[in-house]
Amino acid sequence: MTCIICHQGQTRPGTTTVTFSRDGFTLVVQNVPADVCENCGEAYLDAAATEELLRLARDLRQPGTSVVVRDFSTAPA
Repeated sequence: MTCIICHQGQTRPGTTTVTFSRDGFTLVVQNVPADVCENCGEAYLDAAATEELLRLARDLRQPGTSVVVRDFSTAPA
């Protein structure tokens, strides 16, 4: 698909890093499957990846933890 941000590049299968930050807690998830613009690098996630990321954000937040870094493929199920 044509990138809706730069309007010049085409998206290709790849990976991206997604960061969530809320109330002093930060979750960084690396190697998330996405379609990535070859021109500007904008990443587009599908519904399944988005649902999994939201589940991780809910499940990995624990009292006293401020930063968690996970690889998407090895994150706990």
